[in-house]
Amino acid sequence: MPVEPVATVTAGAWADDATMTLRLADPDHVLAGVRLQQDLGIAADLLDFRREGAGWELTLDRPPVARMEYLLELHSHDGGTDVVPDPANPRQVAGAFGPKSVLEFPGYAAPGWLAESADPGGSTTFAVRAPSLDAAVGVRIWAPGGARGDEPLPLLVVHDGPEYDSLASLTQYLGAGIAGGWLPRLRAALLSPGQLGSGQLGSGQLSPGHRNDWYSASAGYARALMTQVIPAATGGVASTVRIGMGTSLGGLAMLHAHCRYPGLFGGLFLQSGSFFVPRLDSQEGRFPYYRRITAFTAAMRAHRVLGAPVPVVMTCGSIEENIGNNRLMLAVLRSAGYPATLHEVPDVHNYTAWRDEFDPYLTELVAAVTR
Repeated sequence: MPVEPVATVTAGAWADDATMTLRLADPDHVLAGVRLQQDLGIAADLLDFRREGAGWELTLDRPPVARMEYLLELHSHDGGTDVVPDPANPRQVAGAFGPKSVLEFPGYAAPGWLAESADPGGSTTFAVRAPSLDAAVGVRIWAPGGARGDEPLPLLVVHDGPEYDSLASLTQYLGAGIAGGWLPRLRAALLSPGQLGSGQLGSGQLSPGHRNDWYSASAGYARALMTQVIPAATGGVASTVRIGMGTSLGGLAMLHAHCRYPGLFGGLFLQSGSFFVPRLDSQEGRFPYYRRITAFTAAMRAHRVLGAPVPVVMTCGSIEENIGNNRLMLAVLRSAGYPATLHEVPDVHNYTAWRDEFDPYLTELVAAVTR
């Protein structure tokens, strides 16, 4: 039940260096309660708004992040509940599961490249049949303007590529970097695990498809990537070094594929990777492929499966659930000779956080691998 703010009541969301305040107008007492939904780990007993005059208000200490994505639970007197973006806050961001409201804290700034001129490039979309999966993998190849098929260029191979593009402006970043000269000319293969179709390949919404299975340390998916998808992505164009990129389960799947097939990638960019281990991630135990993931990470920790050391750059929100297993994976990679780094950032598990770390971290990795 969306509630429109009333002009005579100050409503919205704002913050200073120490606190944040959210206020929602409700002069006609339509609501029985309001509660904040967030992913920052704020204690549950602090999330209920209190009635203040003609509306509802919540004031909290500022959490240790640069921005907060959130929703509001609106409780009606008949017991119903709606979960909606904050109707008093016009700032929203698209996400894999729909839009959320955003509160940016003092000091936050969006990446400068978003406002720079960018090479729009061009794209070709196709499907690759993979017998080991009994399914097809969606592929969109993005290339800078004027790129000929016989021009040898680095290839960025991206899990959840269409979502990375629509929700984190990936090809805009690539185009801005190429136009500005701070990235070399390169192509990107944007891979999709969802059902095929032009709308779904570029929709910006996560299609469940086969994602949880394929991206969870699946031997069949890694084999398909090596034997069908990468050859198809490079079959019509000349390429040089390949960089694997993914976030969450997509990051895990890139590392798993590299370890099974050394030489597949010359570098890895892994964001908020889901490198589950039992002592840190027991809350994920109901996930259908949890044991397959933990078996892979255990094999890595025991140095039974390690692949060939290549440059690895990892990013992860400093307070998200995956930070512990990312720190552990960093230690594992370094112990195996990988030149690996982990950048802990003041955000959590969302596409804007991942977008904000492309530059300088992906920029530096591309430079190192293509030098």
